[in-house]
Amino acid sequence: MLIVLAIIAGFFLLVTLLPMSYSQHYLVRSCDFVRLQVFYIASFVGVASLLLLWQSGNTGYLLTALTSLVIMVLQGKWIFPYTWLAKKEVKTASVSEDHSVRIMSANVLMSNHNSEQLISLVDKHQPDLLITLESDSWWENKLSVLKKHYPYFIECPKDNRYGMHLYSKFKILDAQICELIEDDIPSIHILFENDEGLQMQGHFIHPAPPSPTEEDSSRPRDSELIMVAKALKNPTRPTIVAGDLNDVAWSRSTRLFMQISGFLDPRKGRGFYNTFHASYFFMRWPLDHLFHSQGFKVKRIKRLAKYGSDHFALLTELVFENAKQHSLEDKSDELKQEEIQELAMSKADKRKVPRFEEG
Repeated sequence: MLIVLAIIAGFFLLVTLLPMSYSQHYLVRSCDFVRLQVFYIASFVGVASLLLLWQSGNTGYLLTALTSLVIMVLQGKWIFPYTWLAKKEVKTASVSEDHSVRIMSANVLMSNHNSEQLISLVDKHQPDLLITLESDSWWENKLSVLKKHYPYFIECPKDNRYGMHLYSKFKILDAQICELIEDDIPSIHILFENDEGLQMQGHFIHPAPPSPTEEDSSRPRDSELIMVAKALKNPTRPTIVAGDLNDVAWSRSTRLFMQISGFLDPRKGRGFYNTFHASYFFMRWPLDHLFHSQGFKVKRIKRLAKYGSDHFALLTELVFENAKQHSLEDKSDELKQEEIQELAMSKADKRKVPRFEEG
């Protein structure tokens, strides 16, 4: 039994230490994903080793227990900010405060054809903005029923698992679809106005993951995150970034994104909100994210029910403080949906994140 526990502890110590390197190889970066699972396994090995040490007196179990403790400490430093024990990074809005924006993001899984379940979730939770990922022409056709309640929409269907659709109850003032790093991997960027006249920016991304079937390196994903972070630093309006980042909340690249952009993560101090994998409870991590600029408070974050995808949908409701002071007079005519789609599909600045500067 000592040999078995020692091998397990040694292997997961390696898994713990590998991400400390700056290697972008998918085998190294994939170790970022399983920090929570490694912490649990190390806890089990540590407790088992201490019990066997007490029974047998073999000091080898003590070494195994100490190795497990080192693993727990190193992994705990990364995941602790997302536990309820940590301080909340974003204040909680009171129940009486009206919401500024309610966003639902859903990676539909292109091969999943349970559109009725997703539409039912949308009808139940009534997001102001719905962003779908991996949505192709089939999904576009099925989701068209939403247009009666979502008069503004941007459609970018693709059959490569990187299609993206946006449906909005709020007026979209400007929009653009960009391919920031790689061809055929789009992102959607919008300037929109809520019912109180508050203008906000939304940036929705879905970079390619580091994996043997996608990218051998995390470089494209990390480059897109840093590109967005640098472009949106010090925004002039309330700004939101959301989507399936194919990265976990506690990774070095995600932390760097927040450090450069100055954006906040409303999950910190509230929970992990693991959205992937929906079918395997023991292998779940937070792949779907929402970050925002300063000035927001959190009214609600909720992982929604299953709808056939390998991801859960994520619903986030935010309140912007002093929204009336930040509301801007809309001096432009309301854009028609055809003009919005034409703006979004514009080929200009395809490799540049639009900031929608004032004036």
